[in-house]
Order: sequence, then structure tokens, then C-alpha cells
Amino acid sequence: MMAPREDDKVDVRGLRVTVPGADGTETAIVENIDFTIARGEVLALIGESGSGKTTIALATMGYARPGCRLHSGSIRVFGMEIVGRPEGELRRLRGNRIAYIAQSAAAAFNPGRTIMAQVIESAVIHGSMRAEAARDKAKALFAELALPDPETIGERYPHQVSGGQLQRLLAAMALLNDPDLVIFDEPTTALDVTTQIEVLIAFKAAIRERGITGIYVSHDLAVVAQIADRIAVLKGGKLQEAGEVARMIAAPSHPYTRQLLAAAAPADRRGGTEPRPAGEILLEGSGILAGYGRCDRDGLPKYRVLEEVGFRLARGRTLGVIGESGSGKSTLARVVAGILPPTRGEVRLAGRALAPALGARTREDLRRVQIVFQNADTALNPGRTIGEILARPLAFYGRAASARERERRVAMLLDRVRLPASVAGRLPRELSGGQKQRANLARALAADPEVILCDEVTSALDTVVGEAILDLLAELQRELAVSYLFISHDLGVVRALSDEILVLKQGRIVETGPTETVLAAPRADYTRQLLASVPELRPGWLEEVAARRGLAA
Repeated sequence: MMAPREDDKVDVRGLRVTVPGADGTETAIVENIDFTIARGEVLALIGESGSGKTTIALATMGYARPGCRLHSGSIRVFGMEIVGRPEGELRRLRGNRIAYIAQSAAAAFNPGRTIMAQVIESAVIHGSMRAEAARDKAKALFAELALPDPETIGERYPHQVSGGQLQRLLAAMALLNDPDLVIFDEPTTALDVTTQIEVLIAFKAAIRERGITGIYVSHDLAVVAQIADRIAVLKGGKLQEAGEVARMIAAPSHPYTRQLLAAAAPADRRGGTEPRPAGEILLEGSGILAGYGRCDRDGLPKYRVLEEVGFRLARGRTLGVIGESGSGKSTLARVVAGILPPTRGEVRLAGRALAPALGARTREDLRRVQIVFQNADTALNPGRTIGEILARPLAFYGRAASARERERRVAMLLDRVRLPASVAGRLPRELSGGQKQRANLARALAADPEVILCDEVTSALDTVVGEAILDLLAELQRELAVSYLFISHDLGVVRALSDEILVLKQGRIVETGPTETVLAAPRADYTRQLLASVPELRPGWLEEVAARRGLAA
């Protein structure tokens, strides 16, 4: 058997990426990274936020984020040295020989141009093919990636396709030039479980049929187990261990890898599987119909998102709301918060109807029901310090009259969400993702609320940080008897925290009941489909699912 040629692999040796320090010195954020990827192999880079996963992946394109520098080391992509190569040459490689599939397809596409114009753009710019040939090849890729209407979907605009379809269209853009190396950067993190399955099956089929060499960046070990051949575990910019997927899952040698594996299956935070006795009903909704767009003659919105939705939430308990994208989960939270007034129905707090619109609610109503949004980056004012952000609701809701009292309460809030007091003087951009979400939660707690609406609060976080946020939520509930309406597409997270579950599909309730009853013996086919779409932490699971659905993966 012939040995592989030196130029038939991706070879990274001694990679060091640095950022400048305040004293003029450079600090390494990635250090002494070594790995090899054979042609046709996929290597997964896993680890929590800040571990260096994306930094390393981007370095293989010769790219460093603003303020960072590829300090030293070697990156050879099939015989071509990347480090030190002139920027003009690197631009010719990116999107051509080395392709990148980003986490957010919605952010990657220009909303004002058709999908086809954007998919073929790199091929036209690099001169690899004429526009007509690129369009023909793009349509073939659309079919290969199991997109609907492959002949015409390119004529649409990004907002006219679903999130899962847009993610596959981004993959088509990346694959159009037949790249030597493809970087998948958390491409399914923002997708619900049913959509994620469709995308993973399409990706796996393309990887196999095209012999793609890839780097797959993720914090989701169950997803990685379906896509990758080998795993490299990172922490603090350093490689902890690497090996074949099956071995890493069955017998990890490093304690940190074992910690990641433990975090992949969220622990029950309800104090056991026995249902807790329900107390006073604190929050309830009935007959909620809500949507967007101008109302028709009957007074109904053009786009109806929720249809006759009702729920009950007891004091000190958690109601989990699950369903795929577009099911109405976040719309329900917006209705409860008063951000979107319902067309019909009402929300009651402690038996009293709340005004439908936010502006008509009393300050006391606003105080008692708080919302924590999914993305702390957009929820926190980037121009204010964390201390200023937390002080505002303290003053607004009359929880601290003087500046000195507000300062004391801010310190207490930071301590409550397990953040150091020094965070008060820092801006949001100076915090990690997990720290920002804790500050986001602290802002809600500043009002001393009775109900917190948690809208996908862990979906943008890695598993280890997400586990810490779930621990914090459970602890706060025990201490403060606060109630949660907990929205997520991650069934494992919902199961770990919720006393009861409400399942939504296209704006309607398909099933509701105690958590273990619903998940152990679901009555609705849709609930069973959701449960069957949660990736299992073992290689081969995706192929089994694809076979059951009559698809190739």
C-alpha cells in the first residue's frame, strides 16, 4: 500500500495566534496546536466558548480576527503553505480552494439580492466558470442538498426560504468551486432539531459523495459524532486530546473531555422525576390568537402565528415550551410580555387580566413579568457598563432610591448570578458569552420578578456554559420561588428544567402535560417526531434516521 503524499493532507504544526496586551507584549490565545487531516477526512474541533475552535479554523484560511495575529507555526493545505502568504493570494484561495460555511446563514446572505446571484458570485469573481455554467452547477447542487424546487429556488430572496433551506444554500455556495477544504463553523447550532436533521443528512451525503476534507467546529458532541471521523478537544487555546470519534466517546483520556461528555446530557434539576405538587396558578393564558401584518375584515392578522393557545403556570414551577422554528414559541413569550398584543384571548397574572399592550401595563405589572432574550449581545446596551445596565431597572422599579443603594444592589445581583463585582465596570463586549447571559439574567432579577420568560437563553452557548446557566436558573428558582416560561428547541434542556411541557406546532398546541409523561409516552405523532430527531451520542445514529426516512446520509 502506497504511503500518502506529503501534499495529500492538511497539516498544522506549532500554530500560535496572539493578541496585543496593554503593555505592548503579545498574549497567545491559541498556542502550540498540531493536527493532521487526511484527504477526505473530517476533523471536529470541540470545546467551550473561548477555547480557540473558530480561531484555529479561520487560521487555515490565513485569516485572523481584527486585533489577532498568526504569530508563528505552519499551516499546509495540501502542500500549500498558508502562514506568511501574501494577502492577495489568500483572497484568491478563500471561497475557491478553501470554503467557509458560517453559523448564521441569515447573516451571510444579502437580503436585497436573489439567492442565485449570491451563490454563484464567488465562482464568477474567481473566474472558475462563466455565470451560466455556474447557475447550472448551482441547480445541481441544490438538488444534491435536497432543496425543494432546485430549478427555481435560486430566484427567491433569502427571506422567502426557511432557516434550514438557507443553511443548505450557504453550503451550495461554499461547494460551487469544488474546494479542497471546507470549514463548517457551527452550521446547525441555531436550528431546531427537526430542521437540524435535514441539514445534517444533506451535509453528510455531500461529504461522502464529494470526498470532502473538512474542519467541523461545534460544541455539540452528539452532532459531531454523526459528521466527523476524528475529534480534537480544545480548552483555553490548547489541544487537550485528539482521536477517532468512537474512541473519544467511549473512552476519553482527558478529564476535560469527560466533562464535555457529561455536559452533553443535561442533568435533571427538578429534584427527581416525580412531579412536584402544583401550587397557586400564577400566570395563565387562554384563547390566544396572535400574528403579524394588517388585519383583514374580521380583524384577524394577515399572518397568524398563534391559534387558540392556552397555558397555566404555577408559582415556583417551570413550563417548558417546545416546537420547531415557526411554531410560535417566541411569539407566545412576546404576547405574555406585552410586546405583541394578541388579537384575541388574554393573559392573566394572579387571576387578573394584564393589558394586552406593553404601554398600557402598569409599572408593577411590568416589574412582575420579565423577559430574558436569546441573544445577550443585542439585549445589552453596548455603550453602557454592566453596572449602569443593572442600575437602570433598580431605579425604574423603585428597588434602590439612592446611587449608593443602587451600587450595593448591583453588587448583590452580580453575586447572585455568580459574577465578580469587577464586572460592574466592564462593557458587554468585554465579557464572554456565558458572562453576558448571566448579566442579562441579572437585569431581569433586578426587578424582583415573579415570572421570568426565558427565550432560548442557552441556545447560543456551548454545553458547559449552558449547563452552568441551567444550574443557576434552578438555584434561583429554589431561592426565590420564581416561575419560568422556558422556551427552547433543545428537548434535553427542557427536560432537565421543566415541570410541565407544552408542545407547539404551527401555532397550535398538539400536546401538554407533566414533563416525564409527555416525553416518556407522547400521544402526538409530532412530539414523537421531535424526540426521534434529537441526536444520540453515538456514531451511526444519523444513518439510521436517514434510512428510516428513506433518505441517504
